[in-house]
Amino acid sequence: MAQNTYDAIVIGSGISGGMAAKELTEKGLKTIMLERGRNIEHIKDYTNANKAPWELPHRGNATQQMKADHPVLKRDYTLNESNLDYWVDERKSPYVEAKPFDWFRGYHVGGRSLMWGRQSYRHSDLDFEANAKEGIAVDWPIRYKDIAPWYSHAEKFAGISGNRDGLSVLPDGDFMPPMEMNVVEKDVAARIKKHYKDQRHMIIGRTANITKPHNNRVNCQYRNKCWLGCPFGAYFSTQSATLPAAMATGNLTLRPFSIVTKILYDKDTKRAKGVEVLDAETNKTYEYFAKVIFLNASALNSAWVLMNSATDVWPEGLGSSSGELGHNVMDHHFRAGASGEMPGYEDKYVYGRRANGIYIPRFQNVGNDKRDYLRGFGYQGSAGRQGWSRDIAEMSIGGDLKDALTEPGAWTMGITGFGETLPYHDNRIYLDKSKKDAWGLPVLTMDAVIRDNENKMRVDMMSEAKDMLEAAGLKNVKTYNGGYNMGGGIHEMGTARMGRDPKTSVLNGNNQVWDAPNVYVTDGAAMTSAACVNPSLTYLALTARAVDHAVGEMKKQNI
Repeated sequence: MAQNTYDAIVIGSGISGGMAAKELTEKGLKTIMLERGRNIEHIKDYTNANKAPWELPHRGNATQQMKADHPVLKRDYTLNESNLDYWVDERKSPYVEAKPFDWFRGYHVGGRSLMWGRQSYRHSDLDFEANAKEGIAVDWPIRYKDIAPWYSHAEKFAGISGNRDGLSVLPDGDFMPPMEMNVVEKDVAARIKKHYKDQRHMIIGRTANITKPHNNRVNCQYRNKCWLGCPFGAYFSTQSATLPAAMATGNLTLRPFSIVTKILYDKDTKRAKGVEVLDAETNKTYEYFAKVIFLNASALNSAWVLMNSATDVWPEGLGSSSGELGHNVMDHHFRAGASGEMPGYEDKYVYGRRANGIYIPRFQNVGNDKRDYLRGFGYQGSAGRQGWSRDIAEMSIGGDLKDALTEPGAWTMGITGFGETLPYHDNRIYLDKSKKDAWGLPVLTMDAVIRDNENKMRVDMMSEAKDMLEAAGLKNVKTYNGGYNMGGGIHEMGTARMGRDPKTSVLNGNNQVWDAPNVYVTDGAAMTSAACVNPSLTYLALTARAVDHAVGEMKKQNI
């Protein structure tokens, strides 16, 4: 086998790319995984994972220089001293905002699997059937029964801790023992269940943090420093889970600093034959060839690769024959909810720093519940005692202040809605060939906003949160709407959607590009609708399912 020829190529090394590499190599395929950024080695390169805030020059905070250098990152928590090098430098990799768009990226081995929030939920048939029932966009080409076994496959390997709650809107999975709610959360959950006559539920989050040893990984240590990389391997990432499994087969080659600029398309066979790679360090160009290609560069970058491929056949790129490539951009809109104080628990405290919160599953437009908008939202949040950084208006400075801060403050609880964004055709991205990145490549223009349906939902996010917290006994409950730009949820989806008809979708029901069936796209680009739950578990399941299909097709010599 020539050095540049493999059985399979995986583009991207994040959550779905890592899973593709693991599944392909375990099925015996010689595979190369191409990552555009640097390598980050498990444990060795988690340079700040064991540091306390006072060991960092600015206690982990963003400096004025950092804010000036990173105008996009400074829009959220993403700009901080402790893991700044995990996030993309937008000066080297810019993009154009036709409308405000918060794009937070990770260009390195592992991608955002090192920084993700780890909340892991299954979609239900309520989600897979919604487009068809409501006449929105196009129908999903699959249903829950098609993907349920692959959810189980992904959960068992990744290690998802959670409780089996028996809720039709949020299917149970194959879980490790759940983390525990604290005393206030337990009482609030019971009060909500009673007040709403068992029609609403507050549960512990289902998270990709293992609660017992698993596959040479050590269970969560309740440090809540996951975004720095976990030396224990306690949360699921490429580094802790899929990459070691793929490497153990002897079938994987990992090549960092490899920017895939295009998929090479053979007009005679109507198949992809390989990829073109720009070395990010030397600027030299290479070609790699394979029988099957998995495109997992993340939703927007996967669309970028397709748009830049086979333009001599399709001016708008490989997969554009339907007119849907780059369209239907989705995310989860959030930053709206409520918080308040919980009296009566002054003698209670918490232990450890649980890397998880609570979840209130969607209850809007479910069963007999009808709203003035489509779809719905879930809440994420937690309860805890205020710490030393709280404001104490009665005291200014000195010994009294120091004494007060040695005691925990009031119990507070907050919940934030995460809402579904509909797949609007006019929410799109496209190549801007007049603006180039540091490697001379065209960049993306973002042209997407939330619409009337989502704005109506946001009003409900606040009012329902306030009502529930007050019903549970919290005082001084206040709502908030922090505003939202598309992309801010870091759940980009939909730019190469699955469907039943090549005239209206980019991918078929097996995640194959209609125009090149040996190219599979299994990251967020493939999503036909967004649901309101965190999507990464669905990417893992779709990826494992697609690899199984691809290997079957290769054996039949169909690809």
